[in-house]
Amino acid sequence: MKSVPQATSLRRAPVQRRSAERLTRILDACADLLDEVGYDALSTRAVAQRAGVPIGSVYRFFGNKRQMADALAQRNLERWSERVTERLTGAPHGDWRAAMDAVLDEYLAMKRTAPGFSLVDFGNQIPVGARQAEPNHRVADRLTDLLSAYLDRTPDDDLRRTFLIAVETADTLVQLAFRVDPEGDEKVIEEMRELLRAYLGRVLD
Repeated sequence: MKSVPQATSLRRAPVQRRSAERLTRILDACADLLDEVGYDALSTRAVAQRAGVPIGSVYRFFGNKRQMADALAQRNLERWSERVTERLTGAPHGDWRAAMDAVLDEYLAMKRTAPGFSLVDFGNQIPVGARQAEPNHRVADRLTDLLSAYLDRTPDDDLRRTFLIAVETADTLVQLAFRVDPEGDEKVIEEMRELLRAYLGRVLD
């Protein structure tokens, strides 16, 4: 599993293993502190202290906490992508229902267990980057890259639009589910699955 994202927010990408490990510790500390104090109270100094690195090491990679949160969001996206890919290994090729279950199940598992994920996830909770790089566009683009070959579909604008609509819909309903219940209301989640099955069935069958 990749522990360091290829983050556009990085001032300098790590080259040596020691530098990569330091970046991982910084992002791990950032995730833990997000759960403990929230984004508003997060500081680069607190992250440096928690990670056990000099403050200069944080600024070597990030100019501010927003860039750090963005890098964490991108790492979350990488880890989620790997989990989905692993889940689909051995699944019937072309089965979009299995793909949808993998996408949703792995996202929900991370939302419930991954440090800092409930605040940052893929960047949705803390807006980052340019408008054309909005988090749900990131996710739709990644799904197009991940699933087009698996589904025997051309990775064109139509498929990208289909995934974007599904992602936007799921994002809204997942937020509702976790407002109703901190662990995610199962009835809302099941309704979301049915809605997505109906939409994707019309497009992908």
